[in-house]
Amino acid sequence: MPELAISPEKVGFLIEKAREFDAKDVPVDPDSESNGADDDMIDVLEDSGADPVVREITGFINALTEDEQIDLVALMRLGRGDGTIEDWNELRRDAAEGRNGRTATYLLGEPMLGDLLAEGLEEFGLSWTDERTAPVR
Repeated sequence: MPELAISPEKVGFLIEKAREFDAKDVPVDPDSESNGADDDMIDVLEDSGADPVVREITGFINALTEDEQIDLVALMRLGRGDGTIEDWNELRRDAAEGRNGRTATYLLGEPMLGDLLAEGLEEFGLSWTDERTAPVR
């Protein structure tokens, strides 16, 4: 079994945050100036373009080492079905060759990122828990 350069705890944190991001929807009331309690707090589920979850994910990914970022991309691709655990070295090589300094943007553009990362971890026989409230360092 190959080894991961990124810890399951770090991947778990990103799974949690990616699922928060995936829950966002397009704004349905862009001119809303009302009190949040008046509109059932629906605005927190809308993607305003200045999403703090995006900033948190981007900052976290950018702070990872190059090897951790490569493994993160390869893990997402593994979870997406681009290969099997036996293809790990090839998935990792492809992720390394495609590096362009925009890993966070690339990953955030992938629908259901959290689920794909979780499935990738499962291929390694690893799991994560969603009990985290703070980033893993």
